[in-house]
Amino acid sequence: MANPPDRPNLRNLGARLKTAKGRSNASQRWLNRQINDPYVKAAQAAGWRSRAAFKLIELDEKFRLLRPGLRVVDLGAAPGGWTQVAVKAVGERGKVIALDLLPMDEIAGATLLQGDFQEEEVERAVKAALGGRADLVLSDMAPNTTGHAATDHLRIIALAELALDFAAAVLEPGGAFVAKVFQGGSEREMQAKLRRLFAKVAHAKPPASRKESSELYVVATGFRGDAPA
Repeated sequence: MANPPDRPNLRNLGARLKTAKGRSNASQRWLNRQINDPYVKAAQAAGWRSRAAFKLIELDEKFRLLRPGLRVVDLGAAPGGWTQVAVKAVGERGKVIALDLLPMDEIAGATLLQGDFQEEEVERAVKAALGGRADLVLSDMAPNTTGHAATDHLRIIALAELALDFAAAVLEPGGAFVAKVFQGGSEREMQAKLRRLFAKVAHAKPPASRKESSELYVVATGFRGDAPA
């Protein structure tokens, strides 16, 4: 079977650094992983800004999140891989708003906004750019990791909960929400809130997520719109 469009061929991956002179062990390991990562190579070949683009492609293949004409908000969008995928999927009839604290290079077909999604004026700017409410809110955001699994888990759950609050404020009834989380046991309150707000809630780890990573994605569909937060 042929590879799906814009997906990497996972064969013939071996490659090594030609020289390790002047590099720390950690830097050498990171570079070696990048060089041997088929998703990094495929992202460069396909023009995606990051290998993370494949995570959204794979989530969409499983959950059918993206289609022409949708209004999409991408939180923490930099460098723009997920935004690129969304723009390609929704087409000219759709709208994609990419929001980040950092400035981003322009992406054809997307509206780029700089600011903190927790601020009311930013929320208003997103709605104004959409011309109404969103059909899909995406969040591939993650805080800086500490190396302490329990602490990192708590931090990303807190960030995902903030993204969920934003989604509840901007989503159209029937809309969907996708957010990165880490595996752990402290997300029960968030799960309960998701199930109040959405008809279906699932977790998935797309193949593009590195095996050693504890990241998962929560995928919530069928936003109720009238459920208490």
